[in-house]
Amino acid sequence: MSDSSKPFDRLDYLYKLLVVITLSIVAVILAHDIFIPLAFAALLSIVMLPFVKRMEKRGIPSAIAITIVILITIVILVLVIWMVVNQVINLINDLPDLQVRVEDFINQMSRMARKDLNISRTEQNKMVSEAMQNIRSNLGDVLITTTSTISTLIQIPIYIFLFLIYRNKFKNFFIDFLPGKTEFMWKKDIERVVQGYVSGLMLVTVIIATLNTVGLLILGINHAIFFGVLSGMLTIIPYIGITIGALLPLLMALITKDSLWYAVGVIGVFSTVQFLEGNFIGPRITGSRVSINALAAIMALVIGGKILGIAGMILAVPSIGAMKVLLSHSPHLKSFVILLEDKPYIAPVPLDEPIPEVPPEQKNEAAAND
Repeated sequence: MSDSSKPFDRLDYLYKLLVVITLSIVAVILAHDIFIPLAFAALLSIVMLPFVKRMEKRGIPSAIAITIVILITIVILVLVIWMVVNQVINLINDLPDLQVRVEDFINQMSRMARKDLNISRTEQNKMVSEAMQNIRSNLGDVLITTTSTISTLIQIPIYIFLFLIYRNKFKNFFIDFLPGKTEFMWKKDIERVVQGYVSGLMLVTVIIATLNTVGLLILGINHAIFFGVLSGMLTIIPYIGITIGALLPLLMALITKDSLWYAVGVIGVFSTVQFLEGNFIGPRITGSRVSINALAAIMALVIGGKILGIAGMILAVPSIGAMKVLLSHSPHLKSFVILLEDKPYIAPVPLDEPIPEVPPEQKNEAAAND
């Protein structure tokens, strides 16, 4: 019996696929410093591709078109960073006044600890000393992480340029590697998912930043624009980014305001925005473009965070969206799409079942309505 006549063994196929996935995850973990800039560059290359194609159609050479798109992107990022730095400078200018308020806040917390929690001054000093020691011990790791981040940011534009300039080579490779595949339907689907997710994420970031800024301005929190924009930018870390962004304005409210109700107000603002983002804004903008259910998204975030940390959490949702596209075009694995998509499952009608006939009176009624 020839190999082509053998029945398809789904369990054997899944076993081999699981081995390949496991080895791939191990390789990503061991070479994460190489994989992370490549992954971000691939993601951004897909986003920039339509702009490059438009410029190429106008007769601009590919290398020049790609360079222009990358430079425009860098300029936009520099402007955003300049705005953030400008706000940070304003915050630093207020440090003398903030220092006095911080000392008053610490003394107030110290009195409350002695009075309500029976923690003596000696015990408090010991706790502060241990906390400072932990900060000093972790300072080296922070510096190493910062250096690694700068190195990654330098590599990404280079990889983007190379991915875009050699994109036809990748296409020809797949055509040659997979005989008979002259066109890949999944290629356009993946581009649509990634481009839709990134553009939707940018829109969500602007909306979240605006809502948080308006809420903080109404409360009268100092540097509300900076904290609002920062919290919006942190939404690129799904689910937990906006929570991290709430810590600084909460601390500012505790230090600069005489009443705890301002801190409660900050918590209320960010909780409301988090609720709107998780239930209405995110699902309608980014969720509709990736079409991934909440369970799949959360599992992707957990696994991505476990493998690559924050970078893995950022890459998790577009990666699971691309995976869903690949699974949907696989005749042996398309059943797994049911577990990932957020649309209700519609069971196919067996071909051997007869289609029920419509009674004549219903036909006449339908014709009369038409």
